[in-house]
Amino acid sequence: MIAEIKYTATEELVELFYQNRSIYYEGCSPAMNEARELAIRRFQEKGIPSRKNENYKYTDFRPAFQNDFSVVPRYIEQKVDLHDVFNCNVPQLDTHIILLINGWYYGRNRKVGDFPEGVVCSSLLEAANQHPALFEKYYNKVAGESEDPLANLNTSLAKDGLFFYVPDNVTIEKPVQVINLLNSKENTLGVQRNLFVIGKNSEATLVFCDHTLNHNFYILNNLSECFIESDGRFNFFSIQNQHNGAVNNTHFFASQKENSNLLTNSITLNGGIVRNDLKIKLDGEHAHASINGLILADDKQHVDNFTSIDHIKPNCTSDELFKNILDEKSSGVFAGQIHVFRDAQKTEAFQRNNNVLLSADAEMNTKPQLIIDADDVKCSHGATIGRIDEDALFYLRTRGIGEHEARLMIMYAFADEVLSKIIIAPLRERIEELVDKRLRGELNPCQHCTLSCSH
Repeated sequence: MIAEIKYTATEELVELFYQNRSIYYEGCSPAMNEARELAIRRFQEKGIPSRKNENYKYTDFRPAFQNDFSVVPRYIEQKVDLHDVFNCNVPQLDTHIILLINGWYYGRNRKVGDFPEGVVCSSLLEAANQHPALFEKYYNKVAGESEDPLANLNTSLAKDGLFFYVPDNVTIEKPVQVINLLNSKENTLGVQRNLFVIGKNSEATLVFCDHTLNHNFYILNNLSECFIESDGRFNFFSIQNQHNGAVNNTHFFASQKENSNLLTNSITLNGGIVRNDLKIKLDGEHAHASINGLILADDKQHVDNFTSIDHIKPNCTSDELFKNILDEKSSGVFAGQIHVFRDAQKTEAFQRNNNVLLSADAEMNTKPQLIIDADDVKCSHGATIGRIDEDALFYLRTRGIGEHEARLMIMYAFADEVLSKIIIAPLRERIEELVDKRLRGELNPCQHCTLSCSH
């Protein structure tokens, strides 16, 4: 029986690690354990991030970590039948379904599906031991460079999550849908680590759905590393719909080789404090990244999107589009940096952040940034913050449309530019419906999959 450890501060998180070091090392591969010591020292040096940390200038995590909650560094069995609890009402969306709970690969997951030969879709902990050479080639190779304190906290404490490997010359037609749950009898910190590897000339799609199953206080510290080899194509969609007492801190690190293509789209519907930290390295010629996000926030929600795209090799392209719709006393942050390295000639990089404030109390902070060390590039960035277009509203009302419905139409049209980048038609149509409900105030965080599940 493992004693639960209560903590409220950086020092006690560090103590948690050292007191339970043997448990964190237990059953893990050398690649995971060798990374822990340096990571915990880095975390201890910087501590839980506050506004004094430039990258967290508008998001202070210290109040969240002052709550009492517990961590149990071993998997605790829960009886959740994914196929009974989750019955997603997207008739045309055929997916491989996986359940993660409190940062762990669910032990009772049914057989995921018939993948092509060589594909591995399993527990991270299991894959580290069963495929050591493959695992060690990639694990912590990008995240290990990070000075981010919460990324390092993840490296020191994480034991499990999702491992997804697609070998060369393989296309997975059906998306893999991950139902990522937080469910505990008490306040809990969930620490989750994922590793995605897309081989040469291969293609795959992942859909991540984040949820809470009750109203206890949760912090999710989730880190994903993604490697896309030459000519690989990877689509990653994230739908965040946790209750407004939850804290979701998500890191997504990606490294792309030549001619690879990455598409990400994060849709934040609900959640108390949400931070999405995306760091992309274009490390091969003619690589392309399309990074997108839509935030719908009200009440006192706070959503922070922090992005960093490094153009390391020449002839690469990136497009970045984030939109926020903020109401009541909600707040949003967009901090986006594009760095074009000296040798990255012929770079094309474009970044845009557009925001609509629906109330006088809503607040938005935006900080687009370009660092250009090459001279033959096409780069631009822009940001706007404003209210609903009164001219457009007047036009619609002159056509006999009521003011409330006209406002909804304008907001939906504003959001549609991001939604249109969801390339899976049934998923896009369902998310469009959810966004419409969210704008109307009809969608609350629930106990089920964001994709309209029945109890």
